[in-house]
Amino acid sequence: MEITNVMEYEEIAKKKLPKMVYDYYASGAEDQWTLKENRNAFSRILFRPRILVDVSHIDMTTTVFGFKVSMPIMIAPTAMQKMAHPDGEYATARAASAAGTIMTLSSWATSSVEEVASTGPGIRFFQLYVLKDRNVVAQLVRRAERAGFKAIVLTVDTLRLGRREADIKNRFALPPNLTLKNFEGLDIGKMDRANDSGLATYAAEQVDRSLSWKDVKWLQTITTLPILVKGVLTAEDTRVAVQAGAAGIIVSNHGARQLDYVPATIMALEEVVKAAQGKLPVFLDGGVRRGTDVFKALALGASGVFIGRPVLFSLAAEGEAGVKKVLQMLRDEFELTMALSGCRSLKEITRDHIMTEHDRPRVAPRL
Repeated sequence: MEITNVMEYEEIAKKKLPKMVYDYYASGAEDQWTLKENRNAFSRILFRPRILVDVSHIDMTTTVFGFKVSMPIMIAPTAMQKMAHPDGEYATARAASAAGTIMTLSSWATSSVEEVASTGPGIRFFQLYVLKDRNVVAQLVRRAERAGFKAIVLTVDTLRLGRREADIKNRFALPPNLTLKNFEGLDIGKMDRANDSGLATYAAEQVDRSLSWKDVKWLQTITTLPILVKGVLTAEDTRVAVQAGAAGIIVSNHGARQLDYVPATIMALEEVVKAAQGKLPVFLDGGVRRGTDVFKALALGASGVFIGRPVLFSLAAEGEAGVKKVLQMLRDEFELTMALSGCRSLKEITRDHIMTEHDRPRVAPRL
């Protein structure tokens, strides 16, 4: 069967992966309302296409912190990719590099920063969880710098792990043949089976619950890399992030895996963009499955989007070739959406190209 869209990879992954692994990747927190809403919210945003624009040449390129990327579609950090495919993060790194885009490596990866760097050239960001042991954190950041990573993505919504009921039922734990490679040799690379979710137990032991804005300042003292804050959903926190010197914001609800009943990220995006006032770039993470979704995010002011689950599911289905195909399909769909909307470059995508349920009708109805 020929795969014609990103969603089809999830069905293949579900058949191929052990239940514990598929459930870990696919599930959200508690009632999973936000998980469904991350997708559904996109369907409530409609297009206002402009016609008879010469779209014979379309330029999707952009820059992120001065690095040129082929399109505003990048790879979000997702943990433990070798559970999906033996090549894991190596395959994802190669696919991102081939597509001319950015890969973000998770702290909880099954390949280390050095191993990912060894796959060859590419623009890579490192996602960071702040652990109780700040020496380990400082060491990780230095290793990422040395391995040529270009930014730190600080996850700020996971001081405690959300209640993911599938993981509790499955007694989720990292398979014994795998380790969290960035922590190997620090005695925190293994994850034991627990009475509920092994990851929840691991996170409770390792992640620092006292993390606050002062730690963003501390991070700036140990690295010159730009720091993106991932997990912002409100105008209030956006303003604090700007004051704290964040280099960028990723509007994210952690793939709906943390606090259920937060809004879909596409619904929180405009509030954050307005509060940022152009002082830093705002990106979106969560629910992107179509090129139309990418266009909608950019029309609402995002500088780009990050994709997570589509990478895991395509990796499980077809390894590196699957991830390449997902990036290509999203690129092709996005280019087509631009053409059909009358946009030749990213800067031509404006708020007027879409309408949300909150927009008032632009024309008064005739009585």
